Amino acid sequence: MTDLRDEVASATATESRAEPRGDFIWYELITSDIAGAKSFYDAVIGWNIADKSDFPNDYRMIGRSDGKFAGGAMQITDDMAQHGAKPTWLGYILVADVDRSVASIEQDGGKTYMPPFDVPGVGRVAMVADPQGAPFYVMKPLPPEGDPNAKSDVFSPDAEQRVGWNELSTSDPVAARRFYGDQFGWTSDEFMPMGEQGEYRFFDHQGQRIGAVAGAMEGQHPHWRYYFRVPSIARPSKPLKSKAARFSWGRWRFQPAIPSSSASTRRAPSSRSSAARRHRTKEQAYDQ
Repeated sequence: MTDLRDEVASATATESRAEPRGDFIWYELITSDIAGAKSFYDAVIGWNIADKSDFPNDYRMIGRSDGKFAGGAMQITDDMAQHGAKPTWLGYILVADVDRSVASIEQDGGKTYMPPFDVPGVGRVAMVADPQGAPFYVMKPLPPEGDPNAKSDVFSPDAEQRVGWNELSTSDPVAARRFYGDQFGWTSDEFMPMGEQGEYRFFDHQGQRIGAVAGAMEGQHPHWRYYFRVPSIARPSKPLKSKAARFSWGRWRFQPAIPSSSASTRRAPSSRSSAARRHRTKEQAYDQ
């Protein structure tokens, strides 16, 4: 039987002790069809979602081609469905103390969906939501034996088969920027002006650009969206079609505008601003 501590903890272990908060350290798929999810993501991204589970609740590890892990996946049970669970992706954000973090999130207007609990050999976890309702986990992982300074690599801005961008769609971008800045130390000074669509604000953490926040489209519930890096956008198109996937935006090229800041001009070159507007226009077709 595989040791859950070795597999999960090695991928989610704490990073710098100077600021042990704010990194995305794990991603989790909640699905109504685990077999269908394996068939889809294995073909599109190149993962190998485990055929069976050695862990409680049929929790499956998402394997990468390098032998490490991209995250986990689990089937929605009847009990979960009765409590409103729906297929989604959830991110885990590193914190130094889960209980204190949950209390701070609640004090700041957030909600707790699952109070802090221990996963033996893995760490302490809680599911929460920001004040606008976007859910995520906070986690204090246990480091793997013999490697107390191990660092999660499930997020990478350039490595394939990992999340390369974390995007928040929310009903109140200004409040969200303040909330995530206060709770996790993220900054969002730079942005891309998008005309009537508002601003596409970039999230940075400890010198790393990790994602962005923008206003949700009408009718959308606030949520996080995760972008997975693949070697070619054209290559996944065939398996997507064969797996009966729905294209929310279709295939397109996005060239970010030159970032602006509060202290600099808010105009970007018109051609790039047009690209930004296309980005949000295509998002209108997305319905979560």
